[in-house]
Amino acid sequence: MRNLLNFLIKYNYWFVFLLLEIASLVMLFRFNNYQQSVYFTSANAISGKVYAISGGITSYFYLKSANETLLERNTILERQLTFLRNALKDRNVDSLEINCLAELSSNQYKTIPAHVINNSLNLVNNYLTLDKGKSDGILPEMGVIGEEGVVGIVYMASEHYSVVISVLNSKSNISCKIKNSDYFGYLKWEHGDSRYAYLKDLPRHAEFNLGDTIITSGYSTVFPEGVMVGTVDDMADSNDGLSYLLKVKLATNFGKISNVRVITDVQRIEQEELELKTKAQ
Repeated sequence: MRNLLNFLIKYNYWFVFLLLEIASLVMLFRFNNYQQSVYFTSANAISGKVYAISGGITSYFYLKSANETLLERNTILERQLTFLRNALKDRNVDSLEINCLAELSSNQYKTIPAHVINNSLNLVNNYLTLDKGKSDGILPEMGVIGEEGVVGIVYMASEHYSVVISVLNSKSNISCKIKNSDYFGYLKWEHGDSRYAYLKDLPRHAEFNLGDTIITSGYSTVFPEGVMVGTVDDMADSNDGLSYLLKVKLATNFGKISNVRVITDVQRIEQEELELKTKAQ
């Protein structure tokens, strides 16, 4: 306390000077219109820059959330668009009925956002680890999709994490078909290039062209129909000569995958129970 008093006494003239300066500036800007307008103009310009910088920083940190929301909406819209096209193709009905059918389809499937926290590309059996698990509603045998297309199928789930069998896995076996047709086969990955997989068991009478789009067939409770898989890059005959073997360029870039969606089919249990009853008879 004594040191503080000595300091104040020693520099009291400076404190009196600063106090008088502040008082004079306040009186100058308060009682003179010109100086007051200059002050407010400068203050508003500085405040505007500060708010702009603050807003930019805030927007940057919300980009991740915005991207996740857009991804989820794009997934829903893509599924609805595929459903509408198929409905228009198969039925001669008005737009109101089409919209109702699409709404039923979107209600059947829900998506759970997740982030990839571990991934492998060069093994025979590659897996991904997600930062969501049972507590978030994720269970085994749920489909996983990314921004560009199919990613894999949930293999195991703990309370807060889950492991996904990647498309780049010898155990992966996804039913796919050529878009705008009913010809389907099974997507398998041969150890090697992570950009390509093979569509096997496609019937010999199937019609297709290089560059055609490959989508999920919807013949399971894992993926709905119409999820993007890739495009036809090359073709050959199968070993037995009874079917085609299509080389598919995968839509998903597994080297930089980050955000994914896990698909839940709310009618899955009902379908599986009915199929089990049928097999038991």
